[in-house]
Amino acid sequence: MLGFLNLNKPAGFTSHDCVARVRRLLQMKRIGHGGTLDPAATGVLPIALGKATRLLQFLQSQKAYKATIQLGITTTTDDLEGDIITSQPVSYLSLEQVTTALQQFQGKFEQIPPRYSAIQVQGKRLYDLARAGENVEIPVRSVEVFQIDILDWRPGDFPQIEVAIACGAGTYIRAIARDLGRVLQTGGTLAKLIRTQSSGFHLADSLTLEQLASQVEQDNFQPIPPPQALQHLGSITLPAEIAQKWCQGQKVPYNTTEGLSLNSPLQVYQEGEYFLGIGYLIAIDTETKLIPQIVF
Repeated sequence: MLGFLNLNKPAGFTSHDCVARVRRLLQMKRIGHGGTLDPAATGVLPIALGKATRLLQFLQSQKAYKATIQLGITTTTDDLEGDIITSQPVSYLSLEQVTTALQQFQGKFEQIPPRYSAIQVQGKRLYDLARAGENVEIPVRSVEVFQIDILDWRPGDFPQIEVAIACGAGTYIRAIARDLGRVLQTGGTLAKLIRTQSSGFHLADSLTLEQLASQVEQDNFQPIPPPQALQHLGSITLPAEIAQKWCQGQKVPYNTTEGLSLNSPLQVYQEGEYFLGIGYLIAIDTETKLIPQIVF
């Protein structure tokens, strides 16, 4: 089996738990996931099946979330799963104040990931270091948020704002909730998170573990083929004779580069729409050649 599964991750499962469950359902060992989701979060978790694990690095990097941010509270994990550090009623807070503060989190900016996260420091996961009580410096990372839309505002002593966030890879929504509370001087934490889009896969098209199990039982599960998941990449089609040489690891001449970039991943097909793998166009002297990166 070769392809992808657009899984709707349930709450309470780690991404690793989901991979283990899919392995058992499909009776496959070679399975991987793209873009870790926190256990409390739900939504799109892209899963690669078989040799498609080699293609995870070429999937789209953009992600989208629906998040509920709780104001007036801070926690150890920057979400409601952690212990409460501070709690203060902020009924005076208005939607206008929050809307203005949210503008600071659009575009490119520096972000400090949550202390309880899977980022590695000194060869160890941050959440392991945090649980061990070790206080380490968390590396700042540059992230990008393309758009934030306000979906709902629920005022009160501990108001909640529901937002839709479109962002690049590596953006922590928990950190945005925490930092929004810091900007407002009220404290903030993440109350709920649903990933609505990841790596080109959408929540509306996802399968739950129960739906996957049912399809497997009925013998009608069909993985998403690599070409469908890689539509954002340019493509090249080779004649059968040239395709054979390319599949053997040879650099093959390719003279037509209109609309294609050098040194960027490209889908490679053989005539007849047979997907062969991923290649790159490079300039060698006065000639452009297609070199193999991943061959199926």
